[in-house]
Amino acid sequence: MSSEEAEIIRERAYSFLRNARRLFEEGDYDIAAFCIEQFCQLFVKYKLLVRTGTYPRTHSLVRLLRLLDEVTEINLLSFIDREIMFLTRLEDAYIAARYLPRRYERREVEELISFAERFREELESV
Repeated sequence: MSSEEAEIIRERAYSFLRNARRLFEEGDYDIAAFCIEQFCQLFVKYKLLVRTGTYPRTHSLVRLLRLLDEVTEINLLSFIDREIMFLTRLEDAYIAARYLPRRYERREVEELISFAERFREELESV
């Protein structure tokens, strides 16, 4: 893929994060949680695309981060271990916010937004 295509993926990721914040403020917590997951997923895929020219067709944040760890000198395994609960919550949000009759709470999504910021900071320099 070209650098232009990678840039589109990056821009789209940040659009999901902005949308998550807006939806959170509007009280639409279910879709905000989904948007946070999409931000994280696309941001890792963007990083993989820049480093390797491709990315796998998976939605698993843990798997994507492990793949990124393999192609970078930054140790992401400690981040995965430290943040595993948030990573798996977001993996669940991908399905739950779309298909399951589950409601997300304000505090829960507030914590996911905080995690998204830590996620962005951790991966920014990769």
